[in-house]
Amino acid sequence: MGRVGTDESGKTGNLPDRSSREWCEEALTRLNAGRPESALDAARRAADLDPGSEWAHRLISLAHERLGREAEAVPAAERAVELARGSWQARLRLAAVLRRVPGRWAEAVEQAGLARKFAPEEPGPEVMLGDLALLRGEHARAERSYRAALAIDPADPQARVNLGLALLRWDRPRPHHDPAWPVDPRETGRARRALEVWSRQVRLLLAVATQGIAACALLLDRGAEARLAGCAVLLLLVPLTVRQARRVGVWPYARAMLGRDPWLGVSVVSAALSVAAFAAWLLLGAVRVLPPSFDPVWAGLAGIVVLGWPALAAVRALAESWRGRPLRALAVTEPAREGERTARRNAGVALWIVLGRTWSVLVTLVAWALVVEPRAAVAAVAVPYPMVRGYLRARRRAHHRGDLWLATATWLVVAAAVACAAGGLLGADGWVAGSAAGPAAESAAGWVPGWAAWAWRAGLGAVGAAALVFALRGLQAWWRGGPGPWRSSLLMCDLPVGAGPSVALNPEVRQTFSYARSIVLSYGDALGPRVAGAVASVTSSGELRLIAETAAWAAIEEDPRVAVFATDPLQRRFWVEVRGIARADSDVLRVTPKQVLFGEFPGRHQRR
Repeated sequence: MGRVGTDESGKTGNLPDRSSREWCEEALTRLNAGRPESALDAARRAADLDPGSEWAHRLISLAHERLGREAEAVPAAERAVELARGSWQARLRLAAVLRRVPGRWAEAVEQAGLARKFAPEEPGPEVMLGDLALLRGEHARAERSYRAALAIDPADPQARVNLGLALLRWDRPRPHHDPAWPVDPRETGRARRALEVWSRQVRLLLAVATQGIAACALLLDRGAEARLAGCAVLLLLVPLTVRQARRVGVWPYARAMLGRDPWLGVSVVSAALSVAAFAAWLLLGAVRVLPPSFDPVWAGLAGIVVLGWPALAAVRALAESWRGRPLRALAVTEPAREGERTARRNAGVALWIVLGRTWSVLVTLVAWALVVEPRAAVAAVAVPYPMVRGYLRARRRAHHRGDLWLATATWLVVAAAVACAAGGLLGADGWVAGSAAGPAAESAAGWVPGWAAWAWRAGLGAVGAAALVFALRGLQAWWRGGPGPWRSSLLMCDLPVGAGPSVALNPEVRQTFSYARSIVLSYGDALGPRVAGAVASVTSSGELRLIAETAAWAAIEEDPRVAVFATDPLQRRFWVEVRGIARADSDVLRVTPKQVLFGEFPGRHQRR
């Protein structure tokens, strides 16, 4: 059979004498070292030496992206695709930059789909498709793509970290904005800010007005005058609303923004409801059609509680703690290579989410036990089990090392569950009556031992202490400007894509295709693999140009993976096989190499 290998060179030379591929290798080294400006200079030198090097243009695009110049990264990525239309890495690089350009999201999805079609054996295209779905909030589709990537490479760090985000139902950095919209996200961001400010100002103004009117009616007996002032407050809302409405420059997208960001919608709707409720409150206070037991004063104060920020914040915190599957996310989010820090951070947040769920269930169960049936608290022993299992698993993997706040809160919840279960088992009724009558009366009346009451107190104290630890941890994060124990601290892993080297054709391979008398094209169709004769030439960029029979074109359109075989008539025992991706270009097929195999046929001395 002879030797089999690729033509990629690992040689390095002095900086002034380097070839285009060696400058590309230097640019990649500088990118990996975190020096994008220097890498851009090296990649430009490579492109100057060989304008047909699609690898150099991919590296130029990546360097611009690292520097935050998305607009300049797009032309270089498009040039790489023009030079090698069958390169899956060039398609992936173009998809990575197009997803950040307003109005070109569909093109990004198309390019990522082509990359998957060109290289189904690579995890990168599946990861990119998963990222595109995740950024749109399509968590189920993202999960399928990430699992497909992990089936190809179980150790892929980006697939693992982002699969955990999909399982957690991660909120995007701009949840109100659909990346597929042909509008700049900064414009929708300004609109969102205006809606938030309007909602906050309306609710605060009406809350203060309601409390002032209630105070005047109850304490000063000036209800009529206070209601007139309330009407003035309603008139004040008109210029406030007009001012913020002018700042919303994308009204056609406003309704969709509220649907994509439910909490923004809740905030705006609650502000609108508070205006209607305030006006109705003033009207009912003037008409007096309700009985005294339904005093509008108290109704207004209750409305502040229901529609105010504290109530909405509590509902949001509870709802977010029950979104997603954090235990499954913990199972797949493992530290691996470049994604280790992000994986550790996301795993810590997932553990806090599990802790919040456990705490809310425990509080509900304890409240039920105190109000209805004390012995129901015995079930509290089983509540922390999922949390402890996830905590111990993460501890073995060292995901949350150094987070003493999390460890303290976890074991406080466990202690609270055990203490409340003990108090419920020994009798909460004894605690209530014994506490009222004193220890002596408790013993005389035959109540349960006094330490059962202390078990309840210790359990409730531990529940409150766990909440205090969470608050202190959040305060620490706010003070230091670091990640906190909440969903907004989750990070998406976004490693650079499309930086790998291209497969080049060395002079020996080029000579073979230039002088070969017969070239065989192998492709597949619905009936199986087929071969056909072809005429080939080699371009300066390293692609093969084939003239093949018409029957091959339709099959290659469905499955562009082909192999081209040739023998060198000058060196009769030398053969070359180029495996790559074929794309139609006018009246020829352009084949971008993915792998180059070559060798020598056996001679007479090798016969058996």
